[in-house]
Amino acid sequence: MAWIILLIAAVLETGWAIGLKYTEGFTKLGPSIPTVVAMAVSMAMLSHAAKTLPIGTAYGVWVGIGAAGAAILGIVLFDEPATAGRIFFLALLLASVVGLKATSGH
Repeated sequence: MAWIILLIAAVLETGWAIGLKYTEGFTKLGPSIPTVVAMAVSMAMLSHAAKTLPIGTAYGVWVGIGAAGAAILGIVLFDEPATAGRIFFLALLLASVVGLKATSGH
């Protein structure tokens, strides 16, 4: 169950990272509220998952999925560059997330 909670927390991290772009420095109330809520819920879920998962693994997976998700959505939503190097390192990041899960012992 901790892994499912961690996965949801990581998806929420992706959401609040992308939400930051829409808040325009928290000057727009509409996108700021769900961004702050997603931040709080994401961190609370990470904290809950870390009760049973090793913190290094939980945090690494949370950050890895969040960073990869934000980068992929940046490419899709904001026309950020999708260079071969960037795609390679995103794949490497996701491979690291899988490796952390595979070697966590949980």
